[in-house]
Amino acid sequence: MTDSARRRLGERGPEVSAIGLGCMSLSHAYGPADRAEALRTLHHALDLGVDHFDTADAYGLGHNEELVGEVVRARRDEVVLATKFGLRGAPGSPSAVIDTSPDWAVRACDASLHRLGVDTVDLYYAHRRDPRVPIEETVGAMAGLVAAGKVRRLGLSEVSPATLRAAHAVHPIAAVQVEYSLFTRDVAEGELLATCRELGVALVAYSPIGRGLLSGSCALTDGDQRAHLPRFSAGNLPHNLALADAVRQVAAEIGRPPAQAALAWVLAQGPDVVAIPGTRSAAHLADNAAARDLRLTPGQLARLSDAVPPSAVAGERYPRHALALVGR
Repeated sequence: MTDSARRRLGERGPEVSAIGLGCMSLSHAYGPADRAEALRTLHHALDLGVDHFDTADAYGLGHNEELVGEVVRARRDEVVLATKFGLRGAPGSPSAVIDTSPDWAVRACDASLHRLGVDTVDLYYAHRRDPRVPIEETVGAMAGLVAAGKVRRLGLSEVSPATLRAAHAVHPIAAVQVEYSLFTRDVAEGELLATCRELGVALVAYSPIGRGLLSGSCALTDGDQRAHLPRFSAGNLPHNLALADAVRQVAAEIGRPPAQAALAWVLAQGPDVVAIPGTRSAAHLADNAAARDLRLTPGQLARLSDAVPPSAVAGERYPRHALALVGR
């Protein structure tokens, strides 16, 4: 590593900014999006050295890749570009299906390259695991994309340690993407993180600010899909906001905004952990990026951990139908 603000995606992968950009919200999930502001945010990210962009073919049903591609094509050498396949349909929709068949892996990659307008994707993930398809077959097809020069490195999202091991035996896996924040710790910590470290796989933390709960503001607008998540239900949200208030108090003692403290906590879990918070605002992006330079003391880390005991969070992170698709 050349400096503490940069981390490597896998043992032989590229260096990226420790804080990247999850691009999903630029197209959907949190209500109507502003295209002009989205483009400003993407350009501003690169101006700040935030060079790890994460998208997926399912985000906005292809729109997100088209949007991200508009900026990436103009500044390709500045971006480490990640996208995903395998989730056919809108994320979170009961009608969404998982397809990680070898045929679809190839067809989906070609479609993503077309929408992005690039020749090669730096990191290509299987978005979820289809239990009907052996992971060895899925990764074998993805490895063929590497051999064809369409993809540089492979990743998996929301898989079990056993799936990661089986996949890595077919072709090196550079990164595993999983939800990880002060509000969601049991998913990554323990066996999965230990397996990543044994195999030299980076852990990419999505929703590292608790889907906005730890940002200091959590107002839901029309079309905001968080309204369908158990943690944001009328019965659970007040309790979870109280936990977020406890984080805000610790952050105030540190002298930083709560989102920065939450992101710095995630990065402090190891030099192999990368965070990809999402935002629609260039200003918020700058605030998030500043977390790269925040070094928390052991005492501050402990107080942040204690502010949100895992057992105290109210509600699952996904509805039942979506929760069934993770950790397989």
